[in-house]
Amino acid sequence: MAVKMKIEGAGDIERALAELPRGTAKGVMRRSMKKSLKPVVQAAQGVSPFTIAVTSKLTARQRREARGDRGRSKVVLYVGPVQPDGEDAPHAHLYEFGTGPRVQASTGRATGAMPARPFLRPAWDMAQPIMLATLRREVWAEIEKAVERARRKAARS
Repeated sequence: MAVKMKIEGAGDIERALAELPRGTAKGVMRRSMKKSLKPVVQAAQGVSPFTIAVTSKLTARQRREARGDRGRSKVVLYVGPVQPDGEDAPHAHLYEFGTGPRVQASTGRATGAMPARPFLRPAWDMAQPIMLATLRREVWAEIEKAVERARRKAARS
């Protein structure tokens, strides 16, 4: 599930990011988003049987899904269940959304149904106000750090 957010009144943040080099601006956004998504991870981790993580390393499927609406300057992060090797857990959606009655095609034997046990959507809904406030604060802090780093680098040369 992809969630797009538009933050009203963030024009000053966009202008400040536009003044930075594209790679620096993407790094600023990536670090800020990772910090602001921690409440979502913590809330989901408390009720999920899976390890929940935030990562910018997308799987091939996630890259295909994001490619349609993502420009070169956009930052996409994945928040969700991961396996120990870092790949997303392919069976987590069955736990989150449940299944209908399942029947084996070859034998006709019923294997039952799994009820939905949502863990990520409730965590997202609960942590979203905190996350947005943290995001705005963290973006400004990261922009100030990036400007200071650029100033120090220019002074050295």
